Amino acid sequence: MNYFPAFIKLKKKKILIVGGGKIAHDKLLHLLDFSQNISVISLTFSDDMMQSIDTHALSYEKRAYKSGDIKDVALVIVAVDNIKVQKEIFEESQNYKCLCNAVDSVEYCDFIFPSYVKKNDLTIAISTSGSSPALAKYLKYYFEKLIPQSISIFLQEMKVLRETLPKGRERMKLLDEKAKKYIDKL
Repeated sequence: MNYFPAFIKLKKKKILIVGGGKIAHDKLLHLLDFSQNISVISLTFSDDMMQSIDTHALSYEKRAYKSGDIKDVALVIVAVDNIKVQKEIFEESQNYKCLCNAVDSVEYCDFIFPSYVKKNDLTIAISTSGSSPALAKYLKYYFEKLIPQSISIFLQEMKVLRETLPKGRERMKLLDEKAKKYIDKL
């Protein structure tokens, strides 16, 4: 199955992670690049998970998932080994406006986590639609080496131009020429 690549604005959207182990912690670290409106529910928490929760002052509860926990949540990440729990949460999420990701169970996923490269405003996502997460990871490393250090400065300049120049064809043409010139210099 192919997934539609989309970038979701997580501002003001609640995120819930169900699970407190290594995989749950990995997902938390990815999400923290984009939001801190994250809560965690788990019967147990790894030391790394607790450290990240404390560092970012995240909300957490030491308990099992209960039906209704996702009622007001935009995204839920189910990072538990129990397939029955993954299925139950996924099925419940279909009754709410809540997207679900059940780790390693694509049949219980509305979305998957891509590998990604993030340098300030630049984010490049890489997905194999679950065929080979390992390949996506190594492509990420490859792209990280290709991205120039100056990209953040260039993007900030472009952002200022977009905000200060009046909209229209002239602005589009100028921004296009600047982007092409920047890439051609690489």
